[in-house]
Amino acid sequence: MTVTQPPAPPPSPAARARSFDSAAAQYAANRPSYPPALFDAVEELAGRALSGARVVDVGAGTGIGTALLQARGADVLAVEPGEGMAAEFRRVLPHLPIVRGNGNALPIADAHADFITYAQAWHWTDTARSVPEALRVLRPGGALALWWNRDAVDVEWIAEAARRIGRFLGVDVAAEKRKASRTELADPSGRLRFSRREVRWSRGVTIDTHLANIGSHSALLLTPEERRTAFLEEERAHLLKTFPDGMVEETYDVLLLVATKP
Repeated sequence: MTVTQPPAPPPSPAARARSFDSAAAQYAANRPSYPPALFDAVEELAGRALSGARVVDVGAGTGIGTALLQARGADVLAVEPGEGMAAEFRRVLPHLPIVRGNGNALPIADAHADFITYAQAWHWTDTARSVPEALRVLRPGGALALWWNRDAVDVEWIAEAARRIGRFLGVDVAAEKRKASRTELADPSGRLRFSRREVRWSRGVTIDTHLANIGSHSALLLTPEERRTAFLEEERAHLLKTFPDGMVEETYDVLLLVATKP
């Protein structure tokens, strides 16, 4: 069977951001992490170590990035707007501090942080507000680090899967990838000068985990359940042709942008 229904009109960014609260446990269990080389690159581009640094991790979600920053020796405070995501963070990482808030109005004192980090979260902010807020909270010489795991679409099976999901959602995947790669969109005002780095890494997961990862993205979370389920079952059939042993090799390119405050 092929899902042929036309996609519904795209949900608003606010609705997409809120969608994660209903799937926080699924997000925590199945989303990819980040490789050590990413944090090496953060330190290199920022010109200082994470160890001993005061870090504000904004849009922390369930704490995937927060825990890794803490493991590098950083003194981390998580900031998360979503009630469901914050609750899952507290369940998984009860030893780490978290406050409710968002990047457009940080509940943090002036010149507090050596780093402000956003893992998969900067695109949910209004840069007209989040850029001045980052500059307010950063100490002189402090760094704003933004990063996103992105599918490595030069890998054939990943490109084919991206085209299938693009057709399902009515999205031009290639155009979206080009747009997401434009560094200047991270700060259209031009107040920040970003250095850029890409880090490739991969992980091996079961097909169930891979599908749960796909299903934890906002566009799928807001798709009617029957239609979403049908798509994911079709995707399972496609994947089993490529990975008959049921293990999927996911490959990612982490896009990292780092800017320092004068």
